[in-house]
Amino acid sequence: MPIDSLFIGVLLALVFTGVTGFYPGGVLVPGYLVLSADEPTRILGTLLAAVVTLAIGRRRTVLMVLVGALTALAGTTLLPALFPAALEYRVIGLVVPGLIANHFERQGVVVTTAALVAVTAAAWLVTLTLQLTGLLA
Repeated sequence: MPIDSLFIGVLLALVFTGVTGFYPGGVLVPGYLVLSADEPTRILGTLLAAVVTLAIGRRRTVLMVLVGALTALAGTTLLPALFPAALEYRVIGLVVPGLIANHFERQGVVVTTAALVAVTAAAWLVTLTLQLTGLLA
């Protein structure tokens, strides 16, 4: 299922971008979020890390990905030590927050978040439908 969900997410992100001209935080991001659809706090933690990354790493894609990775590492090591409940908000992947932050800067937070939610929800629904019909293991 993980490879299939990622592929469906990439496919829908490419179609969405082609039709609307807006990126859902990068073409890989919706697929990764679908993999954590049963853990909404991780998705929220990832979006929060992207906002922090945007605030710190403006204007440079590489810097945003690096700051996003550092934010993700801090979120999985430092925060749970200080606040045990923070473990539920651990970030999805090391580069995902930076990719999202990069599109936050390019398109705006609202547009990117709306595109990301739309494509992730569609990818999740397609994946679930294919699983229920037996076309996807």
